[in-house]
Amino acid sequence: MTQFLEPLGKRVLYFNQVLGEMVILQGKILYFLREAPRNVQSILTQMAVIGWDTLPVASVMAFFVGMVLALQTGVELQKYGGQNIIGAIVGHSMVRELGPVMTSFLVAGRCGSAMAAELGVMTVYEEIDALKTLDIDPVRYLAMPRFIACIVCVPALVIYSDVIGIIGGALISNLHPQIFVSYATYYDSLTDALKIKEIGIGLTKSVAFGSIIALVSCYVGFSTSGGARGIGQSTTRSVVLSFMLILVADYILTRVLL
Repeated sequence: MTQFLEPLGKRVLYFNQVLGEMVILQGKILYFLREAPRNVQSILTQMAVIGWDTLPVASVMAFFVGMVLALQTGVELQKYGGQNIIGAIVGHSMVRELGPVMTSFLVAGRCGSAMAAELGVMTVYEEIDALKTLDIDPVRYLAMPRFIACIVCVPALVIYSDVIGIIGGALISNLHPQIFVSYATYYDSLTDALKIKEIGIGLTKSVAFGSIIALVSCYVGFSTSGGARGIGQSTTRSVVLSFMLILVADYILTRVLL
């Protein structure tokens, strides 16, 4: 029994430790938000990396997700004569679920891993300690700009992905001979289904997911150890942990906002 309970207890204690450290880091980030006007250049730099540089990949992802969604649902609905509601299905799916989740996965994999690796290198090679020696708080100087950039850029990318995905769904609905829904019918179905509430739910999720990506990436980066091997492990860890927390938060938010 002891051999079973001891590893379990260690895991529970480690989980509580990580959770507590992440809560403390989040509190420090929120505290240093008042210093944002003094760090505008750093924030804009991170926004360019997270937002602008992600647009090409987000475009391809959203376009084909919208096309696949319209193709799969359209072929099935055509059997029952219900293909006229494809616009509503694609719009709901992209705005409320696929847009926020897929875009957040993309940002976590592309930018979150890079942030964790960058901060991990600085931690391993004692650059973080050098900042503390110079009386520069690493959370204010490194984590806070990344947090602001994430909670601004992720919702913007989600809106962009929603639009591109809906356009992709419209194209495949109109051009596929087995479905064929006119653009006017697609648009009418879309506008009838999408309300302010649906858009608000998607944006709320995207803000939450952006904060998760920034928090996890910064925490993992600051806690990196073990040289080059540790940096590689931290990069993988940040992506996996971000994915898991995004999915958990997605369920919770869907349950609360439904």
